[in-house]
Amino acid sequence: MGTDTVRTAASEEAAGRRREQRGWYFYDWACSVYSASVLTVFLGPYLTSVAKEAADADGYVHPLGIPVRAGSFFAYSVSLSVILAVVVMPLVGAAADRTGRKKPLLGVTAYVGATATTGMFFLGGDRYLLGGVLLVVANASMSVGTMLYNSYLPQIAPPEERDAVSSRGWAFGYAAGSLMLVVNLVLYLAHDSFGVSESTAVRICLASAGVWWGGFAIIPLRRLRDRGRTEPAAGREATAPGLRQLAATIRDMRRHPLTLSFLLAYLIYNDGIQTVISQASVYGAEELGLGQSTLIGAVLLVQVLAVAGALGMGRLARTYGAQRTILGSLVAWTLTLGAGYFLPAGAPVGFFLLASAIGLVLGGSQALSRSLFSHLVPPGKEAEYFSAYEMSDRGMSWLGPLLFGITYQFTGSYRDAIISLVAFFVIGFLLLARVPVRRAIGAAGNPVPEKI
Repeated sequence: MGTDTVRTAASEEAAGRRREQRGWYFYDWACSVYSASVLTVFLGPYLTSVAKEAADADGYVHPLGIPVRAGSFFAYSVSLSVILAVVVMPLVGAAADRTGRKKPLLGVTAYVGATATTGMFFLGGDRYLLGGVLLVVANASMSVGTMLYNSYLPQIAPPEERDAVSSRGWAFGYAAGSLMLVVNLVLYLAHDSFGVSESTAVRICLASAGVWWGGFAIIPLRRLRDRGRTEPAAGREATAPGLRQLAATIRDMRRHPLTLSFLLAYLIYNDGIQTVISQASVYGAEELGLGQSTLIGAVLLVQVLAVAGALGMGRLARTYGAQRTILGSLVAWTLTLGAGYFLPAGAPVGFFLLASAIGLVLGGSQALSRSLFSHLVPPGKEAEYFSAYEMSDRGMSWLGPLLFGITYQFTGSYRDAIISLVAFFVIGFLLLARVPVRRAIGAAGNPVPEKI
């Protein structure tokens, strides 16, 4: 009878865990539409056009009295949103760890972000400053929410299930992004049939991502559970533990310099990846003169091929090792940007080929980087190191948009802006190639895989 009771309890626990996992998947389903439709496709070209509408005769807008070339406004706004996220993330993370109540914080970030995104419907005329504010709020909320969302993974999945659960969440996000891009494409192409202008169609697409985000966020917020705080916070330690914990983790990483060397390489080349994702639509619209339907189709192609690319690069890693495969992907990123620089204006076929190349290396380069880093984390410090990984990632990813914006600011050429990003992949390649990965894994106290 005792054995039956134990089995029943174990079965109920497993069923509850699966239910919670399914709820967790739906946060990626909810918020990934923002990344795919808003940040990658619609907002960049549309906000740039709104800023140009408000620009003076020299092509400048003046937010808070600062002269900014209208074509750089979107890139600067993305950079500012990332800086805000990095300031807020350790404070929110500390509050979540201190109180053990992640779910209310996840709900706040989800609905602040969803509300700001829905508010983008009102970006008509010359309201570029409103667009910048909404972008900063939505993008920062997305980053902070993603940190909280990721922190649930060790709680809802035992080690043997973690890879599969994480992959399913990732797949859910890409599926949602692809689905809504198809819907957006239909609305945009047939906007006359729906009785709306092109501008209104774009604003509906922007706002619909916010409605989708807020609507589906209800599912994870109903199914995820708070476990309670793991250790009490008292006295001075409770005032700013997030910032001090990040500093303490970085100090601890100095005892593992090879792990820190890999992290630095990753932060640099990943910044290039994130900037290409966020600025590609602006480049396609402003420099190549491509229509919105072409841009949507290209991003949809990237979404689909990213899954296939990740699986394919995973197979390559089994043969050649993760480090060599990542290095190969960085060469591919560099060649892709070089091809983009020479791509003639009004060439949708060439842009689709470019999108295909990006899709094939996008998912794999990021997925293999995460798995390789996991081998370099000292046992027992997984959550601590991955928390620093997430915050440091966000901390560096403002440099790419800033370089893109500054290059355009001084040259007036999006071609020069896009080719400037090659520096991130070249420097990242050189730094990663110098990391003795097998020695780094051993130094971290982990067994060295046969292929790495």
